[in-house]
Amino acid sequence: MSSPRQVPLSLTVFYTGFVLVLVPFYTVGHGLGNFLWFSNVAMLSTVLVLWFEWRLLASMQLVSVGVLELIWTIDFAIGLLFGDSLIGLAGYMFDEQIELHLRLLSLYHLFLPWLLLWLVWRLGYDRRAWWCQTLLAWAVLLVTFFFTDPDANVNWAFGLGDSPQDMLAPWLYLLLIMLAYPLVVYLPTHLLVRWLLSTRCL
Repeated sequence: MSSPRQVPLSLTVFYTGFVLVLVPFYTVGHGLGNFLWFSNVAMLSTVLVLWFEWRLLASMQLVSVGVLELIWTIDFAIGLLFGDSLIGLAGYMFDEQIELHLRLLSLYHLFLPWLLLWLVWRLGYDRRAWWCQTLLAWAVLLVTFFFTDPDANVNWAFGLGDSPQDMLAPWLYLLLIMLAYPLVVYLPTHLLVRWLLSTRCL
């Protein structure tokens, strides 16, 4: 007999339906390169996690975007209170040149980190998440660097903030950001999640 599902099928179907609605609108409104943002990689990956209850992938995406999405949420809340975001991470949510339906679909940032945390709590935390996510992030950053418009600055692969930087050679900055994500973002998150879910680590 197969083991019972850890994730409710109703949640899986609902989330999958949401993503199926989002993808064509994002493709037309933002272009395919937009899906290389780590948040969008996590959003798409969560479909696989829900259907296949893939513990490693859930753990990787929590490490990848758990903290960053919480920062996005804070930045968005500040924007709601004061009319503009503080650090620019959620600044596009207040750009009236971007169609309203695209901005509304982007509200998935608010619930994605909590969904991933819940999934990892249900499925268990895979200790390989940190280095596996690092390898995935490096691949995504290389594709971003070579195949996307620097002005879009996806994943800050060309500079911190909205615009490409011009202080360092592009390849040197890329190497630095490839080190920064695993050391500054992923490793602390990995250690925090491993501590919080110590009884659920596998």
